[in-house]
Amino acid sequence: MHALRRFYASVLLDAGESVKAVSEHLWHADAAMTLRVYAHLMPRSSERARRTLNGVFGTAQEP
Repeated sequence: MHALRRFYASVLLDAGESVKAVSEHLWHADAAMTLRVYAHLMPRSSERARRTLNGVFGTAQEP
């Protein structure tokens, strides 16, 4: 069961679900607990942030 719980959390975090939501799904007392246990499973956000900003500015129209 523990392996399934870790799998569930890692899939949600990798998909970009908020730590707060994952914390609630796992019945943790708070999001800090979720971060302490599962932070190493979270993907690096630098690439995701770059793609997001490129998407925002890439679709902006020229003045």
